[in-house]
Amino acid sequence: SGADLTLRVVALRNWRARRGDLQGADPGALARVERLSEQWRRRLGVPAGNDTPDPYAIGLLLALAYPDRVARMREGEPRRYRLSGGRGVRLAEDDPLQGQPWLAAAHLDAGSEEGRVFLAAPVRPEDLEPFARSVEVVAWDARAGVLLAQRERRIGEVALWVEPLERIPEEERLRVLCQVVRSEGLDVLPWTENLRQWQARVLSLRAWRPEEAWPDVSDGHLLETLEDWLGPWLGAVSRREDFSRLDLGGILAGLLPWPLPARLDELAPTRLTVPSGSSIRLRYGPDGSPPVLAVRIQEVFGLADTPRVNEGRTPVLLHLLSPAHRPVQVTQDLRSFWANTYPELRKELRGRYSKHPWPEDPWNAQPTRTAKPRPP
Repeated sequence: SGADLTLRVVALRNWRARRGDLQGADPGALARVERLSEQWRRRLGVPAGNDTPDPYAIGLLLALAYPDRVARMREGEPRRYRLSGGRGVRLAEDDPLQGQPWLAAAHLDAGSEEGRVFLAAPVRPEDLEPFARSVEVVAWDARAGVLLAQRERRIGEVALWVEPLERIPEEERLRVLCQVVRSEGLDVLPWTENLRQWQARVLSLRAWRPEEAWPDVSDGHLLETLEDWLGPWLGAVSRREDFSRLDLGGILAGLLPWPLPARLDELAPTRLTVPSGSSIRLRYGPDGSPPVLAVRIQEVFGLADTPRVNEGRTPVLLHLLSPAHRPVQVTQDLRSFWANTYPELRKELRGRYSKHPWPEDPWNAQPTRTAKPRPP
């Protein structure tokens, strides 16, 4: 007969009134239950009731006896419920009670995993209203990617009803949204390659010039201090896509005190101009390693020494490329490369890339961005 406690009460009352339909119950068991019931009736001064029982009255009685066992059906899963105490439970397959929106359970199995309901009765949430408490909930729905802000009437951990909050307390908004960034990572923000390079340039100068006030803009420190630098800009964020609309470049730029923004471009430029006239992008690392300048060999003919940044203190790491833009040498000593490595490399590359110039004297050769001109 399933978990429905109402059927047991019907069987008891039918047995007591000699109505015959015992719902398959054992008469001997019913006799034992009736003896105990009679003791309680005398103690409480109530008469025996043999009318058809109200299942919701039984459910309310169970809810008052076991307030942590009020259960709400999970959406779209008629056998599975969540107890007001927080635990998940389920009915047996094909149990007649499945699909009831609310239950109050009299008998469950033990344990911390999803449990089995052995005895229960339906209950109306409006009957539980006098025993509910009001709470304001500000939380992040990770599946939908939205900020939830609602007032709930709860029995334990289960909400009887909810309504949206008209105004979200700013401290709660800040707490929840910063936790979202910490749990999902800084990549929830609209980082670009240029912004990552800005971060690496600042961190490089922090490593190269510890005597100056370059701030810590590492991912770890940014995550630790979200409330300080990101918090003031989160007032308009209520959905995941709102993070992507933040002016992250402007927010990060505000972390550099005057006059460091101008010094940043002076000490750690984003590009260097090479002898060919090309403006080549530098790639900085966040660990203070030398920035990388990847440039074709023909474009630096005539350049004797390795370019430097950081007021000449830090030589760049040259990735010298073939005409096919493949690295053929990595060096921080361009002068030594021309004198010692280039002659042998020239022999190898002039046959492979015959349309490009490979002069014997790179010190005085004309730098170029193009192949040799075709003969007339």
